[in-house]
Amino acid sequence: MFEHPQLEALYAVVRLGSFDSAAAHLAVTPSAISQRIKQLEDRLGMILVERGQPCLPTSAAEKLLRHRDQMHLLEKTLAKDLGQSGAALATVRITTNADSLAAWLLPMLAPLKGFLFDLIIDDQDHSEAWLKRGQVAAAISSRSQALQGCDCYPLGDLRYIACASPAFVAEHFPDGITAAALSRAPALTFNAKDRLQRDWVTEKLGTSVPMPTHYIANSQAFVEAARLGIGWGLNPLSLVRDALANGDLVDLAPDMPFATPLFWHVNRLTAPALAPLTQAMKRVRLDDL
Repeated sequence: MFEHPQLEALYAVVRLGSFDSAAAHLAVTPSAISQRIKQLEDRLGMILVERGQPCLPTSAAEKLLRHRDQMHLLEKTLAKDLGQSGAALATVRITTNADSLAAWLLPMLAPLKGFLFDLIIDDQDHSEAWLKRGQVAAAISSRSQALQGCDCYPLGDLRYIACASPAFVAEHFPDGITAAALSRAPALTFNAKDRLQRDWVTEKLGTSVPMPTHYIANSQAFVEAARLGIGWGLNPLSLVRDALANGDLVDLAPDMPFATPLFWHVNRLTAPALAPLTQAMKRVRLDDL
């Protein structure tokens, strides 16, 4: 129904943000990209790309791109079923939280062949929204119930440690973790969606506390900020184990374990093409990290 070059042009413009970048990626001229997009828009009688810096997809374009991604994955399954070797790599879009990406996801993906990964970073409490909109084929999420049209598999609990540098603890928590101290001690927060620090405080004290905070949207930098005494925050145990062992960081509540359950959600339509990925996910044991 839709011509492959036109869909690929649309995909490149939306993913790269401009007609020039799309042209360079597809090794054609910008005018060729513009012509393909115009042909597709004329055929459908609707605008697909909002021209700007960057170019943005309309809702119709998002539906077409979802179709394009699904077709690529289904073609991969068909090629395998027909015994075709050397099939083109299939791009699979996955939503993941940043801590999973930093702590365990990449070593799990490394052995898998035949895929090009397009990883979308979002909070684990919001990642399933991408799957609902059809913008990804799978998601790592804190949601325990399968979305409509999807399968859901438990990954285990990603364990966190509330920690800070020894100097930070001595300065801000000389009398322990109290509401008064937390209201003055700078916290670390990934972004506006990040509730980990607030949830930890509520569990620790039984009440919420207004806290000053730094926003640092990078998992490795988050650990480093805690190590340097910029603030306190929750970090995946696997990322701070060495720093805790050598004394660079101090566990603020050794008697209070804190963990986030995570689940793998995969669209059933493209699940056969993603079977190797799902099998690898089902072998993940976050509790052992």
